[in-house]
Amino acid sequence: MSDSLEKATPLELDMLIFQEKISQGDLQNISDFSEDILNRSRTNNERDHLIEARVRMERALLGIVDVSLVGSELRWCVDRLNALCPGSPLHGLSLLNLANWHRNVGESIMSLVVHADISKEYGHPEDIIGLSRLEAARIYVTLNDLDPAMRHLWSARKLFINTNMISESLVCSLEWLDLALEEVSESAPDMESRLENAAPRESAGATWIPSNPKDIVEIVEELIPILTQNLSGDNRNDLGLIIDSSDMLGIDEWKNLLSLRKSEIQDLKVLEALQS
Repeated sequence: MSDSLEKATPLELDMLIFQEKISQGDLQNISDFSEDILNRSRTNNERDHLIEARVRMERALLGIVDVSLVGSELRWCVDRLNALCPGSPLHGLSLLNLANWHRNVGESIMSLVVHADISKEYGHPEDIIGLSRLEAARIYVTLNDLDPAMRHLWSARKLFINTNMISESLVCSLEWLDLALEEVSESAPDMESRLENAAPRESAGATWIPSNPKDIVEIVEELIPILTQNLSGDNRNDLGLIIDSSDMLGIDEWKNLLSLRKSEIQDLKVLEALQS
């Protein structure tokens, strides 16, 4: 793509319009419009391999192509972008889309294989890697493979913090804490050690390592200032995790902080937990 609108070709301008229509949910006549862009990207006068890959990926995601062809279209886009701009944000996004497609059709292991191709070693940006690690962690949870799930959540959280993606880092922290509270042990390795010592395995399987209380303290101390900005809401499982952490580690100040503001809490389960 050109550096500025002034230098953009007519095809590039139409591609920008196409993407704007998608972002605004304006899908009227989107099939014909995108097909026109696709056809022009293949002509001698306007040939543009990058736009061809981008518009084919969007058409597959929008369901404009036959459902039986979506997977092959997304794979084609990954291969083409790997040749054109390996390690770029767009290449990383194409891998994310392919991985999500595999998961949606029940191919969890294939999804993990694709996620493994998103990494710093290949030059992908940290935000894309973070999204990949978060999705991979969720797949591992469904497979009851909880050790790598916790490692991926911890890695994703750090990547999101580095890129100032606060909402995403909050999600990772809460999902990690929910797993970590299953079992806590002073003798368990902390998360940094688990990441440093992680090694490839011959096969996947159900795994579990207890969490270290120091990691729980780090997460809860990070969460409390954010979660307590607003205590309202009928379904506050996040506050429930803070209470559970307080009870498990015997750190009453976390629970007491919430107790002092009971009048602001609307979730009846949280109120019941505080009273008990």
